[in-house]
Amino acid sequence: MERDPAVAGRFYGADGAALGREVAGYLAAGVARTPALGLVAPHAGYVYSGAIAGAAYGRVEIPGKVIVLCPNHTGAGAEVALWPGGAWRTPLGRVPVDEALTAAIAASPLVALDVEAHRSEHALEVQLPFLQVARPDVSIAALCLGHLRFRDCEALGRVLAAAAAEEGALLVASSDMSHYVPAAVARALDARALERILALDAEGLYEVVHRERITMCGIIPVTAMLVAARLRGATRAELVRHGHSGDVTGDDRAVVGYASVIVS
Repeated sequence: MERDPAVAGRFYGADGAALGREVAGYLAAGVARTPALGLVAPHAGYVYSGAIAGAAYGRVEIPGKVIVLCPNHTGAGAEVALWPGGAWRTPLGRVPVDEALTAAIAASPLVALDVEAHRSEHALEVQLPFLQVARPDVSIAALCLGHLRFRDCEALGRVLAAAAAEEGALLVASSDMSHYVPAAVARALDARALERILALDAEGLYEVVHRERITMCGIIPVTAMLVAARLRGATRAELVRHGHSGDVTGDDRAVVGYASVIVS
């Protein structure tokens, strides 16, 4: 089963050679690469958030297997939708779906094998060129998540921790931060959420985002990733870079925030 690109030519370039050069440039901004358990990366068009995502990817040793978690922007498909097998395509080529990782995650009663949630979703797809350039032989498990209760995030996090530990996989949580608010408001609200992420406080993140009505679209992927990373022994999180769309457009009236974080 092949998942063809849905947003190539819109969120990122459709020409493979040019895309490879662009992503390599983003990755080159990183310093010496180190192991990590988890990573938060934004998923806007590369013109807006590519450098922020690449700064984190460029600092992490990407293992051969990666679990990528994204929010469900379209509302299609299952609440916890796992791509069943085959491969995902980007202009850089195929990314195989890892059979062992996928089978381990699919064993959870929370999880459904489902392609509909993924068909038009951009938030997972835009992570793949970074993984392909940083680790050409990478294989993935692909999860698209609707809005879950915290206890379900915990349960999913336990499944992800076990699968990642067994297979030596990195967890990537795809998320943008505040949406369509003035830049000063975005900075303040993002800081509240990032404070909890940097404290490795999954429940605190879930609570503050809901209480403060922070429009962080990837709250569920990041919460589940933090639960899993803590179970795997994570002790620190580092904010690599934070910004917003107004940094590119020059318009601070209604921005989208972006952040990249490494969990180790």
